[in-house]
Amino acid sequence: MREAVFLRQNEARWKQYETSAATGPDELAARFVTLTDDLAYAQTFYPNSPTTRYLNDLTAKQHQALYKNKTEHTSRFKQFWARELPLLVARHHTTLAWSLLLFTVFTLVGALSAAYDDSFVRVVLGDAYVNRTLENIEKGDPMAVYKGTSETPMFLLITFNNIYVSLVAYAMGATLGLGTVWALFRNGVMLGSFQYFFYQKGVLLPSLLTIWIHGTLEISAIVLAGGAGFVMARGMLFPGTYSRAAAFRQAARDGLKLAIGLVPIFMVAGFLEGFVTRHTEMPMALSLTIIGLSASFIVWYFILYPRYLSRRLPASTTPGHLG
Repeated sequence: MREAVFLRQNEARWKQYETSAATGPDELAARFVTLTDDLAYAQTFYPNSPTTRYLNDLTAKQHQALYKNKTEHTSRFKQFWARELPLLVARHHTTLAWSLLLFTVFTLVGALSAAYDDSFVRVVLGDAYVNRTLENIEKGDPMAVYKGTSETPMFLLITFNNIYVSLVAYAMGATLGLGTVWALFRNGVMLGSFQYFFYQKGVLLPSLLTIWIHGTLEISAIVLAGGAGFVMARGMLFPGTYSRAAAFRQAARDGLKLAIGLVPIFMVAGFLEGFVTRHTEMPMALSLTIIGLSASFIVWYFILYPRYLSRRLPASTTPGHLG
Protein backbone atom coordinates (compact mmCIF):
# COMPACT_ATOMS: atom_id res chain seq x y z
CA MET A 1 0.00 0.00 0.00
CA ARG A 2 1.33 3.45 -0.86
CA GLU A 3 2.08 5.66 2.13
CA ALA A 4 -0.39 8.31 0.98
CA VAL A 5 -3.20 5.73 0.94
CA PHE A 6 -2.16 4.36 4.34
CA LEU A 7 -2.16 7.88 5.75
CA ARG A 8 -5.52 8.79 4.23
CA GLN A 9 -7.22 5.66 5.58
CA ASN A 10 -5.98 6.07 9.15
CA GLU A 11 -5.11 9.72 9.83
CA ALA A 12 -8.53 10.68 11.21
CA ARG A 13 -8.41 7.81 13.69
CA TRP A 14 -4.90 8.75 14.86
CA LYS A 15 -5.97 12.36 15.39
CA GLN A 16 -8.93 11.11 17.42
CA TYR A 17 -6.57 9.07 19.61
CA GLU A 18 -4.46 12.18 20.08
CA THR A 19 -7.24 14.60 20.94
CA SER A 20 -9.87 12.52 22.79
CA ALA A 21 -9.54 10.46 25.95
CA ALA A 22 -10.52 6.80 26.00
CA THR A 23 -13.72 5.98 27.85
CA GLY A 24 -12.19 3.11 29.81
CA PRO A 25 -9.35 0.59 30.18
CA ASP A 26 -10.64 -1.73 27.46
CA GLU A 27 -10.86 1.03 24.90
CA LEU A 28 -7.42 2.27 25.89
CA ALA A 29 -6.02 -1.24 25.43
CA ALA A 30 -7.77 -1.57 22.06
CA ARG A 31 -6.25 1.73 20.93
CA PHE A 32 -2.80 0.56 21.95
CA VAL A 33 -3.19 -2.75 20.07
CA THR A 34 -4.32 -1.07 16.85
CA LEU A 35 -1.59 1.55 17.10
CA THR A 36 1.14 -1.04 17.54
CA ASP A 37 -0.18 -2.84 14.45
CA ASP A 38 -0.12 0.42 12.49
CA LEU A 39 3.37 1.19 13.75
CA ALA A 40 4.66 -2.26 12.80
CA TYR A 41 3.22 -1.84 9.32
CA ALA A 42 4.77 1.61 8.92
CA GLN A 43 8.17 0.45 10.19
CA THR A 44 8.12 -2.36 7.64
CA PHE A 45 7.14 -0.35 4.57
CA TYR A 46 8.03 3.28 5.42
CA PRO A 47 10.87 2.96 7.97
CA ASN A 48 12.25 6.50 7.62
CA SER A 49 9.06 8.47 6.99
CA PRO A 50 7.46 11.17 9.19
CA THR A 51 4.42 8.91 9.44
CA THR A 52 6.46 6.25 11.21
CA ARG A 53 7.99 8.75 13.63
CA TYR A 54 4.57 10.20 14.39
CA LEU A 55 3.12 6.74 15.08
CA ASN A 56 6.06 5.88 17.30
CA ASP A 57 5.43 8.97 19.45
CA LEU A 58 1.69 8.42 19.57
CA THR A 59 2.10 4.76 20.52
CA ALA A 60 4.48 5.72 23.34
CA LYS A 61 1.89 8.16 24.72
CA GLN A 62 -0.82 5.52 24.59
CA HIS A 63 1.50 3.07 26.34
CA GLN A 64 2.05 5.53 29.18
CA ALA A 65 -1.69 6.20 29.48
CA LEU A 66 -2.43 2.48 29.46
CA TYR A 67 -0.24 1.71 32.44
CA LYS A 68 -1.16 4.89 34.27
CA ASN A 69 -4.82 3.79 34.14
CA LYS A 70 -4.27 0.10 34.69
CA THR A 71 -6.26 0.07 37.94
CA GLU A 72 -9.92 -0.62 37.26
CA HIS A 73 -12.41 2.10 38.12
CA THR A 74 -15.01 1.26 40.74
CA SER A 75 -17.68 2.04 38.17
CA ARG A 76 -16.29 -0.49 35.66
CA PHE A 77 -19.32 -2.77 35.89
CA LYS A 78 -21.74 0.11 35.49
CA GLN A 79 -19.77 1.57 32.58
CA PHE A 80 -19.88 -1.75 30.73
CA TRP A 81 -23.68 -1.87 30.69
CA ALA A 82 -24.32 1.86 30.39
CA ARG A 83 -21.83 2.74 27.66
CA GLU A 84 -19.33 0.10 26.57
CA LEU A 85 -21.75 -2.63 25.50
CA PRO A 86 -24.27 -0.30 23.80
CA LEU A 87 -21.47 1.43 21.87
CA LEU A 88 -20.12 -1.97 20.86
CA VAL A 89 -23.59 -2.96 19.65
CA ALA A 90 -23.85 0.29 17.67
CA ARG A 91 -20.56 -0.39 15.88
CA HIS A 92 -21.74 -3.82 14.81
CA HIS A 93 -25.39 -3.10 14.04
CA THR A 94 -25.05 -4.19 10.41
CA THR A 95 -23.50 -7.52 11.37
CA LEU A 96 -26.19 -8.12 13.99
CA ALA A 97 -28.85 -7.28 11.41
CA TRP A 98 -27.48 -10.05 9.16
CA SER A 99 -27.89 -12.49 12.03
CA LEU A 100 -31.53 -11.43 12.43
CA LEU A 101 -32.17 -11.75 8.70
CA LEU A 102 -30.71 -15.26 8.53
CA PHE A 103 -32.62 -16.39 11.60
CA THR A 104 -35.87 -15.05 10.13
CA VAL A 105 -35.24 -16.92 6.86
CA PHE A 106 -34.47 -20.15 8.73
CA THR A 107 -37.63 -19.76 10.82
CA LEU A 108 -39.69 -19.45 7.64
CA VAL A 109 -37.91 -22.52 6.25
CA GLY A 110 -38.94 -24.43 9.36
CA ALA A 111 -42.56 -23.31 9.08
CA LEU A 112 -42.75 -24.14 5.35
CA SER A 113 -41.14 -27.53 5.89
CA ALA A 114 -43.69 -28.35 8.58
CA ALA A 115 -46.48 -27.21 6.27
CA TYR A 116 -45.40 -29.47 3.41
CA ASP A 117 -44.31 -32.49 5.44
CA ASP A 118 -46.41 -33.71 8.38
CA SER A 119 -43.51 -35.77 9.74
CA PHE A 120 -41.07 -32.83 9.81
CA VAL A 121 -42.17 -31.59 13.25
CA ARG A 122 -41.51 -35.02 14.73
CA VAL A 123 -38.03 -35.06 13.20
CA VAL A 124 -37.21 -31.67 14.70
CA LEU A 125 -38.98 -31.83 18.07
CA GLY A 126 -39.06 -35.56 18.70
CA ASP A 127 -41.95 -38.02 18.96
CA ALA A 128 -42.15 -37.83 22.76
CA TYR A 129 -42.64 -34.05 22.80
CA VAL A 130 -45.15 -34.08 19.95
CA ASN A 131 -47.21 -36.92 21.47
CA ARG A 132 -47.26 -35.27 24.87
CA THR A 133 -48.33 -31.93 23.38
CA LEU A 134 -51.10 -33.60 21.38
CA GLU A 135 -52.39 -35.13 24.62
CA ASN A 136 -52.30 -31.70 26.29
CA ILE A 137 -54.21 -30.14 23.39
CA GLU A 138 -56.91 -32.80 23.74
CA LYS A 139 -57.13 -31.99 27.46
CA GLY A 140 -57.60 -28.30 26.68
CA ASP A 141 -54.23 -27.13 28.01
CA PRO A 142 -51.83 -27.11 25.03
CA MET A 143 -49.02 -25.40 26.96
CA ALA A 144 -49.11 -27.79 29.93
CA VAL A 145 -45.61 -28.99 29.02
CA TYR A 146 -44.24 -25.99 30.92
CA LYS A 147 -45.81 -27.33 34.12
CA GLY A 148 -44.00 -30.65 34.04
CA THR A 149 -40.91 -29.61 36.05
CA SER A 150 -40.68 -27.69 39.31
CA GLU A 151 -39.77 -24.02 39.05
CA THR A 152 -36.19 -23.76 40.31
CA PRO A 153 -34.69 -26.80 38.52
CA MET A 154 -36.39 -25.71 35.31
CA PHE A 155 -35.06 -22.15 35.68
CA LEU A 156 -31.48 -23.34 36.27
CA LEU A 157 -31.51 -25.97 33.51
CA ILE A 158 -32.95 -23.63 30.88
CA THR A 159 -30.69 -20.73 31.83
CA PHE A 160 -27.48 -22.74 31.69
CA ASN A 161 -28.53 -24.44 28.47
CA ASN A 162 -29.31 -21.12 26.77
CA ILE A 163 -26.02 -19.58 27.92
CA TYR A 164 -24.22 -22.64 26.56
CA VAL A 165 -26.04 -22.37 23.22
CA SER A 166 -25.16 -18.67 22.94
CA LEU A 167 -21.47 -19.24 23.71
CA VAL A 168 -21.36 -22.04 21.14
CA ALA A 169 -22.97 -19.77 18.53
CA TYR A 170 -20.29 -17.16 19.31
CA ALA A 171 -17.38 -19.63 19.36
CA MET A 172 -18.45 -21.09 16.02
CA GLY A 173 -17.58 -17.73 14.50
CA ALA A 174 -14.04 -19.11 14.44
CA THR A 175 -15.16 -21.45 11.64
CA LEU A 176 -15.45 -18.41 9.35
CA GLY A 177 -19.02 -18.11 10.56
CA LEU A 178 -20.22 -21.42 9.12
CA GLY A 179 -20.79 -22.95 12.54
CA THR A 180 -22.72 -19.86 13.62
CA VAL A 181 -24.94 -20.14 10.54
CA TRP A 182 -25.62 -23.76 11.47
CA ALA A 183 -26.54 -22.77 15.06
CA LEU A 184 -28.97 -20.14 13.77
CA PHE A 185 -30.34 -22.62 11.25
CA ARG A 186 -31.08 -25.23 13.93
CA ASN A 187 -32.78 -22.79 16.26
CA GLY A 188 -34.68 -21.00 13.50
CA VAL A 189 -36.00 -24.20 11.92
CA MET A 190 -37.02 -25.47 15.36
CA LEU A 191 -38.92 -22.26 16.13
CA GLY A 192 -40.65 -22.16 12.75
CA SER A 193 -41.78 -25.79 12.83
CA PHE A 194 -42.77 -25.45 16.50
CA GLN A 195 -45.07 -22.48 15.85
CA TYR A 196 -46.53 -24.00 12.69
CA PHE A 197 -47.38 -27.15 14.62
CA PHE A 198 -49.56 -25.14 17.01
CA TYR A 199 -51.09 -23.22 14.10
CA GLN A 200 -51.96 -26.51 12.41
CA LYS A 201 -53.67 -27.73 15.58
CA GLY A 202 -55.68 -24.52 15.93
CA VAL A 203 -54.00 -23.26 19.10
CA LEU A 204 -51.59 -20.69 17.66
CA LEU A 205 -52.84 -17.80 19.81
CA PRO A 206 -52.51 -19.64 23.15
CA SER A 207 -49.04 -20.76 22.11
CA LEU A 208 -47.97 -17.22 21.22
CA LEU A 209 -49.33 -15.77 24.44
CA THR A 210 -47.49 -18.41 26.47
CA ILE A 211 -44.24 -19.16 24.66
CA TRP A 212 -43.30 -15.56 23.95
CA ILE A 213 -43.50 -14.61 27.63
CA HIS A 214 -39.96 -15.97 27.85
CA GLY A 215 -39.30 -16.39 24.13
CA THR A 216 -39.12 -12.66 23.37
CA LEU A 217 -35.93 -12.32 25.41
CA GLU A 218 -34.62 -15.82 24.73
CA ILE A 219 -34.94 -15.76 20.93
CA SER A 220 -33.63 -12.19 20.73
CA ALA A 221 -30.57 -13.18 22.74
CA ILE A 222 -29.92 -16.21 20.53
CA VAL A 223 -30.01 -13.98 17.44
CA LEU A 224 -27.60 -11.54 19.13
CA ALA A 225 -25.30 -14.44 20.09
CA GLY A 226 -25.23 -15.41 16.43
CA GLY A 227 -24.33 -11.82 15.64
CA ALA A 228 -21.43 -12.08 18.11
CA GLY A 229 -20.15 -15.08 16.17
CA PHE A 230 -20.41 -13.16 12.90
CA VAL A 231 -18.48 -10.27 14.43
CA MET A 232 -15.58 -12.64 15.10
CA ALA A 233 -15.87 -14.22 11.65
CA ARG A 234 -15.84 -10.80 10.00
CA GLY A 235 -12.54 -9.96 11.67
CA MET A 236 -11.02 -13.07 10.08
CA LEU A 237 -12.53 -12.55 6.65
CA PHE A 238 -12.22 -8.76 6.32
CA PRO A 239 -9.19 -7.53 8.29
CA GLY A 240 -9.03 -4.17 6.50
CA THR A 241 -5.71 -2.38 6.95
CA TYR A 242 -4.72 -4.57 9.92
CA SER A 243 -2.98 -7.90 9.94
CA ARG A 244 -5.43 -10.79 9.93
CA ALA A 245 -4.25 -11.90 13.37
CA ALA A 246 -4.72 -8.44 14.89
CA ALA A 247 -8.15 -8.05 13.26
CA PHE A 248 -9.19 -11.46 14.55
CA ARG A 249 -8.07 -10.66 18.11
CA GLN A 250 -10.03 -7.42 18.20
CA ALA A 251 -13.12 -8.98 16.61
CA ALA A 252 -12.97 -11.96 19.00
CA ARG A 253 -12.87 -9.56 21.97
CA ASP A 254 -15.84 -7.61 20.62
CA GLY A 255 -17.83 -10.78 20.00
CA LEU A 256 -17.04 -12.16 23.45
CA LYS A 257 -18.22 -8.96 25.12
CA LEU A 258 -21.47 -9.20 23.18
CA ALA A 259 -21.93 -12.84 24.20
CA ILE A 260 -21.18 -12.12 27.86
CA GLY A 261 -23.55 -9.16 27.76
CA LEU A 262 -26.40 -11.56 26.95
CA VAL A 263 -26.02 -13.60 30.14
CA PRO A 264 -28.42 -11.43 32.25
CA ILE A 265 -30.99 -11.59 29.46
CA PHE A 266 -30.85 -15.39 29.43
CA MET A 267 -31.18 -15.38 33.21
CA VAL A 268 -34.35 -13.27 33.06
CA ALA A 269 -35.70 -15.41 30.20
CA GLY A 270 -34.97 -18.56 32.23
CA PHE A 271 -36.73 -17.10 35.26
CA LEU A 272 -39.79 -16.25 33.17
CA GLU A 273 -39.89 -19.72 31.63
CA GLY A 274 -39.41 -21.47 34.94
CA PHE A 275 -41.70 -19.39 37.13
CA VAL A 276 -44.14 -17.46 34.90
CA THR A 277 -44.79 -19.27 31.61
CA ARG A 278 -46.27 -22.26 33.45
CA HIS A 279 -49.27 -20.11 34.45
CA THR A 280 -51.08 -20.72 31.18
CA GLU A 281 -54.34 -19.48 32.69
CA MET A 282 -53.07 -15.93 33.22
CA PRO A 283 -55.11 -13.09 31.65
CA MET A 284 -54.25 -12.15 28.09
CA ALA A 285 -53.57 -8.56 29.16
CA LEU A 286 -50.87 -9.69 31.60
CA SER A 287 -49.25 -11.95 29.04
CA LEU A 288 -49.23 -9.18 26.44
CA THR A 289 -47.78 -6.76 29.00
CA ILE A 290 -44.83 -9.06 29.76
CA ILE A 291 -44.21 -9.70 26.07
CA GLY A 292 -44.51 -6.00 25.26
CA LEU A 293 -42.12 -4.95 28.01
CA SER A 294 -39.57 -7.57 26.91
CA ALA A 295 -39.80 -6.51 23.26
CA SER A 296 -39.55 -2.84 24.23
CA PHE A 297 -36.41 -3.50 26.25
CA ILE A 298 -34.74 -5.36 23.37
CA VAL A 299 -35.58 -2.62 20.86
CA TRP A 300 -34.47 0.15 23.23
CA TYR A 301 -31.25 -1.36 24.56
CA PHE A 302 -29.99 -2.98 21.37
CA ILE A 303 -31.27 -0.56 18.70
CA LEU A 304 -32.41 2.85 19.91
CA TYR A 305 -30.07 3.48 22.86
CA PRO A 306 -26.88 2.42 21.03
CA ARG A 307 -27.74 4.73 18.12
CA TYR A 308 -28.49 7.60 20.48
CA LEU A 309 -25.29 7.03 22.44
CA SER A 310 -23.08 6.73 19.37
CA ARG A 311 -24.47 10.03 18.00
CA ARG A 312 -24.17 11.78 21.34
CA LEU A 313 -20.67 10.48 22.10
CA PRO A 314 -19.04 9.89 18.73
CA ALA A 315 -15.59 10.16 20.24
CA SER A 316 -16.39 7.42 22.73
CA THR A 317 -16.61 4.66 20.20
CA THR A 318 -13.64 2.44 20.02
CA PRO A 319 -11.46 3.69 17.15
CA GLY A 320 -10.07 1.37 14.61
CA HIS A 321 -13.08 -0.94 14.85
CA LEU A 322 -13.79 -3.59 12.28
CA GLY A 323 -17.59 -3.36 12.24
